[in-house]
Amino acid sequence: MKKYIIEFFIVIIAILFIAIAIKGNEEKTYEPEVLLPIEEPVVEVKRIWDLPLDDFVSIDTLTIRYGQNLSDILRPKGITASTIDRIARSSKDIFNVRKIKAGKPYYLLNKDTTGQPKLMIYEETISDYVVFNLDSGYVYTGKKEIDSERRVVGGAIETSLWDAFNSNGASPVLAVELSDIFAWTIDFFGIQPGDQFRVIYDALYVEDKYAGIGEIHAASITHIGETITGYYYNNGEQEGYFDNEGNSLQKAFLKAPLRFSRISSRYSNNRFHPVLKIRRPHRGIDYAAPTGTPVYSIGDGTVVKKGYQRRGGGNYINVKHNSVYTSQYMHLNRFASGMAPGVRVKQGQLIGYVGSSGLATGPHLDFRIYKNRSAVDPLKVDAPPVEPISEENRADFNAIRDSLHSEIEKINAEAENQKLAVEN
Repeated sequence: MKKYIIEFFIVIIAILFIAIAIKGNEEKTYEPEVLLPIEEPVVEVKRIWDLPLDDFVSIDTLTIRYGQNLSDILRPKGITASTIDRIARSSKDIFNVRKIKAGKPYYLLNKDTTGQPKLMIYEETISDYVVFNLDSGYVYTGKKEIDSERRVVGGAIETSLWDAFNSNGASPVLAVELSDIFAWTIDFFGIQPGDQFRVIYDALYVEDKYAGIGEIHAASITHIGETITGYYYNNGEQEGYFDNEGNSLQKAFLKAPLRFSRISSRYSNNRFHPVLKIRRPHRGIDYAAPTGTPVYSIGDGTVVKKGYQRRGGGNYINVKHNSVYTSQYMHLNRFASGMAPGVRVKQGQLIGYVGSSGLATGPHLDFRIYKNRSAVDPLKVDAPPVEPISEENRADFNAIRDSLHSEIEKINAEAENQKLAVEN
């Protein structure tokens, strides 16, 4: 009997273990296995002209030669005359292929080793380019990304603004831009040794290559002890360079009708004439400059006279600006295209080129201004300014001015090794 009792208990215990095991298996859950995606390594595809260069086996870098046209370039590469004609026609409204200029770079992109290119890229400027598809004849233009870097420069002027920038390794284009900004307020032909300049501007770069001057944010010139500072302001309604008080630096007339020259003879009531060898009034200013130097209209107006005086001013042109003022430009070598009586011209528009026509011993511009039909000294004409900053824009302008003023005051015009944008 005792034996059966023991066996009974063994069976009961076994049944309990089995029940517990079954219950444990029922409660246990299995999560489905999640397969994570394998991250492929990111391969950066080098792109130029917004094209993946990996698609091409080779790129030929070439330069347009003098007298070379599209046919001269493509025919030796196996491109048919009909394809070239199709390209020229399809590009008519996009880019005139006749304006391809000698010295400009172009590239032929090859997708195989046959030597026949699939694309031609012509770089019109450092940032602008034209893509010619040599299979389809499709033509389109593109623009490389332009990066800007804030720069400052300051220095002393020894001879001229141009020389001051050139001798410091900066682009002389900056000198031209400054002469435009201050053309209405500073006579650059009167620049003296010791005058100083300070500039805050953007230097432009394309693919790390210097691409020129961008926006000039502020500029200051100290001339004969007087400092004039201009701040660029543009809110969509008013745009231009304004002084500390918000007055425009632009006047109704430019101070001079040409750049980077010198005054060889001033306004006088009794000047000795170098050709006639007599004394007589000289009612203008003579600017000595090389033949072909551009001459610009000092203000908006209408051409009222254009002609030739054999025993006088040679080729001359008169521009009437308003009911009071007329300007005259004489001894021109030739006139700018389109100049004729009745033609409207804008301030700073090219109207002719310096020469020595008429009674002249050498190339120069005889420049005159008439007020109410009477000659006046051009250097003493005080033209009214353009509208100043409006009251509604005053607070906005003041904030920009104050920020730029504190920045330009930190520029040491006498320091050496300024951080300049140098053309590479």
